[in-house]
Amino acid sequence: MSIQPKLKNKQRRIGLTGGIASGKSTIANYIKKYKDIPILDADQYSKELIKPKSNNYEKILAHFGPQIVDKYSSGNEINKALLKKIIFEKSIHRTWIQNLLHPLIKEKMIEKCNQFEENKILLLVIPLLFEAKFTDLCTEIWLVKCPREIQKKRLMKRNKIGNNAADKIINLQLSFEEKSKFSDVILDNSDDQKLWINTIQKLF
Repeated sequence: MSIQPKLKNKQRRIGLTGGIASGKSTIANYIKKYKDIPILDADQYSKELIKPKSNNYEKILAHFGPQIVDKYSSGNEINKALLKKIIFEKSIHRTWIQNLLHPLIKEKMIEKCNQFEENKILLLVIPLLFEAKFTDLCTEIWLVKCPREIQKKRLMKRNKIGNNAADKIINLQLSFEEKSKFSDVILDNSDDQKLWINTIQKLF
């Protein structure tokens, strides 16, 4: 069922998405600086939803066991690195966590869209926009294009993982070719930043 009736006005809501380590954060930060518009970040809401003492925290602890807690954190926080490793390796756990969090993240984003109802433009940064079926939140979709080898190199460096692990993670997401069929704008984030900067400046 569409969530459109819950959105109060006809904002321009730009959904920014792309594969893991494709450069979404860099582009989002540029847009925020260039246009000074609110950024709604799905990953940030996901982190907030699993904070200690929340219902979701307790559910995650019950599902994965006490080993999922980061014993070195000051407040018994979820070990996010371990959680990511588990859900990337086991589809049953990945499906479970997605079923728990995706609807809540979507509701949070609707709430934030309405909170910023006076703003004519919002940027919604949603890594799994297509996979999680968040397209009905957006009035247009901007897809970050990044060559696989560059994407993989960034992911290996960022997550401190090997070649095979990086390939497996990238393969879990829809391909760029599939996503591009349903996107309105392609932002080329290969080696030359000027490519996507020029594109963005023409769109505002």
